[in-house]
Amino acid sequence: ILAKAKSYLPQDKMGIIEDAYNFAWEAHAGQKRLSGEPYVEHPINTALFLADLNLDATTLAAALLHDVIEDCDVSYEEIQQRFGPEVSRLVDGVTKLSKMDVMASEVVRLQGYEDGQAESLRKMLVAMAQDVRVVLIKLADRLHNMQTLKAHSPEKRIAIARETLDIYAPLAHRFGIWDIKWQLEDLAFSHLQPDK
Repeated sequence: ILAKAKSYLPQDKMGIIEDAYNFAWEAHAGQKRLSGEPYVEHPINTALFLADLNLDATTLAAALLHDVIEDCDVSYEEIQQRFGPEVSRLVDGVTKLSKMDVMASEVVRLQGYEDGQAESLRKMLVAMAQDVRVVLIKLADRLHNMQTLKAHSPEKRIAIARETLDIYAPLAHRFGIWDIKWQLEDLAFSHLQPDK
């Protein structure tokens, strides 16, 4: 991540990224994903996707920290004190979107989205995120989750893939992030229509 960031960011911006990287390793120590890999691989991959888009150091730091409030014994105040108000605001925004994501997934499992519902949820995601970087982190988060989706049950894979196709791929399209859009679509289709 530092090598990618150094290719387009000034050297004085590397400190916050390195601090966030080390903090994420400590916070997620001992945690595993369903796939069996260390949990910290997820925020690292999320940040790597955003580094490919040449996003700023604050966004990369927030991407590395995006799950620590929700999944670790870390408070918003601790993030704010250690990384400042901008990083903590981004991490808090992603945490709030993730909570909404969990509620929305239950709807998908039960009935799927109708066109109007999907559009309303996309608008709500954008409106809730006071900073567009929150949505970008969430899109990168979803992309890595889709790449590791095979660890889930078939029912959950289908629900997450449907939500990705209905909500997140169109959101990436709206933001003009074509690379993430087509990857999300391809990954979702591979679970929804594996024969095709």
